[in-house]
Amino acid sequence: MLVDVMMPFYGDFTHFRQALLSVLHQRHRDFRVTVVDDCYPDDAPWRWAESLGDDRVRYLRNDTNLGVNANVRRCVDLVTADYFVVMGCDDAMYPGYLSRVVELAGIYPRAAVIAPGVQVIDGTGLVRRPLVDRAKHLLAPKEKTVLSGQDLAVSVLRGNWTYFPSLLWRTEAVRAVGESGFRPGLDVVLDLALLLDLTVDGGALVYDPRVVFSYRRHAASVGSVPAVDGGRFAEESEFFAAAARRCAGLGWSRAERAAKMHLTSRLHHGLARVRAVGRG
Repeated sequence: MLVDVMMPFYGDFTHFRQALLSVLHQRHRDFRVTVVDDCYPDDAPWRWAESLGDDRVRYLRNDTNLGVNANVRRCVDLVTADYFVVMGCDDAMYPGYLSRVVELAGIYPRAAVIAPGVQVIDGTGLVRRPLVDRAKHLLAPKEKTVLSGQDLAVSVLRGNWTYFPSLLWRTEAVRAVGESGFRPGLDVVLDLALLLDLTVDGGALVYDPRVVFSYRRHAASVGSVPAVDGGRFAEESEFFAAAARRCAGLGWSRAERAAKMHLTSRLHHGLARVRAVGRG
């Protein structure tokens, strides 16, 4: 099974090297990796990627800086394989990551999303589990499971326990819910928005707790920077209000309540305020 590994890039060069090498060291060899450079300030990453001499690696550079959302959507537009991953340029695959998610996709061929177990690391590569990730762990299913319909909507709206860069998406399902699959204007919750779109469209998510992916959480990550000035929570509040109205229209009362409460987002917001006060 061919997998397109899409890597939107604008970040730490060292992390980028580790991320790309982790893809090239996969035991499952049937993949292509496309790096989409969002106007990084110098050409060192491109020159390094070219020096690898691996014809499975394609390095593209945007003419102008698109920002997180638009660059992710460009990545999805470039996908031609039946399955794809939008991997963070600071994350890392275990050598068996692609083997495992491809195996699960074969077992559940109509699933829209495969979500594997994830280990969280910090900027230096040390294993961490900050409060937000402890909450994700508590919210995630405890064993391999298949979720769909209102049950899936309730699960991810209560608290999005998935890790976007680790997810394997079925291309046909993503394309069916929109031109590119990701809504313009969303940076922090674009993956949750797509999960909800797929759920409403009848898609299923397969979760497997076996850890095969390292997600890097650090001060410069996409989710962390907007939390400093509150932009993250403004985006989340607007999204959850719209999600509640949507679920109400479907008659999904449990999912509507979960969206209205969005408890984990509120708790994260409160914690960020406390930390901001502590920093003066």
